[in-house]
Amino acid sequence: MTAEESRTGRRRRVLVTGASRPTGIGAAIAAVHAERGDAVAVHCRADTAAGESVVAGLAGDGHALVVGDVGDPEQIPRLFDDAVATLGGVDVLVNNAAVHIEHPVATTPWEEWERLWRRTLEVNLLGAAHLSWCFAHHLLRRPEGSRGGRLVMVGSRGGYRGEPDVPAYGASKAGMHALAQSLAVALGPHRIAVAAIAPGFTRTDLTQPLLDSPEGKRIVADHPIGRIAEPRDVAEAVAWFTADSPGSEWATGAVLDLNGASYLH
Repeated sequence: MTAEESRTGRRRRVLVTGASRPTGIGAAIAAVHAERGDAVAVHCRADTAAGESVVAGLAGDGHALVVGDVGDPEQIPRLFDDAVATLGGVDVLVNNAAVHIEHPVATTPWEEWERLWRRTLEVNLLGAAHLSWCFAHHLLRRPEGSRGGRLVMVGSRGGYRGEPDVPAYGASKAGMHALAQSLAVALGPHRIAVAAIAPGFTRTDLTQPLLDSPEGKRIVADHPIGRIAEPRDVAEAVAWFTADSPGSEWATGAVLDLNGASYLH
């Protein structure tokens, strides 16, 4: 029995959205929770083969894959219910799913601008809000009560610093930070703790081409400790917030800058 199971009397059940990319932040979050002894539902939008690969690589057993587009409000209740059914409930929700598509204001045609803003907010912000509603109502209805529930938003340094080439992304992440704080106040009386983290530049398969370009050296140089984040750096911070402990509960409402001092405000 793990320390977490000893404290709670059972395994905790964790849903991580946007977790199907093997080198991504979501997969690392799933891995750290599985190592802790949790049962994890790995979410993917469509690439079930990649999602199954992540699930197969998790420590322990009892994990599952759930599929759905978090940008489609009609799919969200089914996606969440699938996680509840496969895990037997959900104690922890990590809203990590996001899209990041460049659309600089000076060069993007109107039709593409409007489409990308809509899609980005639907996935990054509205998807997180709708899943959080499902999660809260699940906790409030369950026989054992809502105490010990944990909800984490994976925001971004860009929510503070701005994203000139991806403004909808920056705005959506700022919205996630504010959403976490609003829900922390609303759900605190029910002993559901809500927090957000704001990671900086992180090494994944999506960012590696940029790191390999001439721009890569400048990106690394922005970080005083001489490196950028690895996905596990972010995952371990998330896992601290989701722990069933008085300290993590007391952190409700926090937005953690997690960028290696590359941006201070």
